[in-house]
Amino acid sequence: MISVDAHRETVTGLLGNAPVIRLPLASAAGLVLAEDVRAGVSLPPFDNSAMDGYAVRAEDVAEVPVTLPVAEDIPAGRVDGTKLEPGTAHRIMTGAPLPPGADAVVMVEHTDGGVTDVRILRTAVLGAHIRRRGEDVVEGTVALSAGTVLGPAQLGLAAAVGLAEVPVYRPLKVLVVSTGTELVDAPEPLRHGQIYESNSIMLASAIRALGGEAEVVRSVVDDVDEFRAVIEPRLAEADLLVTSGGVSAGAYEVVKDALTGQGVEFRKVAMQPGGPQGCGRWNGVPVVTLPGNPVSVLVSFEAFLRPALLAAMGHTGVDRQRVRARLTEAMTSPAGRRQFRRGFYTHAEGEVTGVVGPRGGPGSHLLASFTQANCLIVLPEDVDSVEQGDEVDVLLL
Repeated sequence: MISVDAHRETVTGLLGNAPVIRLPLASAAGLVLAEDVRAGVSLPPFDNSAMDGYAVRAEDVAEVPVTLPVAEDIPAGRVDGTKLEPGTAHRIMTGAPLPPGADAVVMVEHTDGGVTDVRILRTAVLGAHIRRRGEDVVEGTVALSAGTVLGPAQLGLAAAVGLAEVPVYRPLKVLVVSTGTELVDAPEPLRHGQIYESNSIMLASAIRALGGEAEVVRSVVDDVDEFRAVIEPRLAEADLLVTSGGVSAGAYEVVKDALTGQGVEFRKVAMQPGGPQGCGRWNGVPVVTLPGNPVSVLVSFEAFLRPALLAAMGHTGVDRQRVRARLTEAMTSPAGRRQFRRGFYTHAEGEVTGVVGPRGGPGSHLLASFTQANCLIVLPEDVDSVEQGDEVDVLLL
């Protein structure tokens, strides 16, 4: 058997880096910046008022109360800069450009709000309520660094410094295929011996949640010729093929039968659940083959595909948060295998470590218990039992 870490390294190496493309800001949410981008303008691009009020010279309001004539009205967006003459005030709105000659702004709340003349009731120190040009970002400097995940704030900054598009790692296009003659797509009625297909739904949603794109081919029957006929024409448009089912040691293992000798290696990974795995290239396209039981699919995605997809799309933080927690009950684990058990983690205020308890048994078919879990309890290969109160590693989902 191969180790979990070795298989993860192989899967990650298959994908490499996604291509870099330029996208409009509105289409780049959640993607990763591939290159540094520089500010086309300073932020703010000019000295402006932080308040609705009056632009003044601080020395003209050093003694209050004082009444000054209002020489100009400056709304936000006014582009002609009229100089403030000594002994006068300009009524100014938030974000409006500070007139030449002004060195302070008095809040409207500290005046009588006059339009022709204004009575100023409080003094203003030099620079009061003024946003200085470039105090946030200086023109020509790096506004956003390569590797930045583009969330709302980052996209807002990109727009504010004059960018219309950004260079990003392209979302990977993943072809998701579920196999098994026993599979039926809802709402078709089930016959005895059939089950509803769910793996492709889980995988596609997990891939899309990372920012990838998923094309789904559901319920391919256990026939090698049909598998190849359905999948091969779609490979040209895919960055990655992910299959579920058909990789174990029994008969009718369609994925294993179709891809053995075609560039895909099938192996046993020292883990529970999810031991039967495969990876390689078929017609030049990276392939990752997963077992068919639904819990094995989700655990395999967490262990191998999630970090590989994130890394390929430029993310640096690809691992789930790992914490230590005390077990609420004893557990066993198969010797020589890394066990991933669904669990529920709770962290009490003031406690150094949280507590965690398993949800459901170790069976790879027990999908309902996964919906009640918020973590995976990880028992290493050299541990075959743990007692209540023992500390274990926990991956927070």
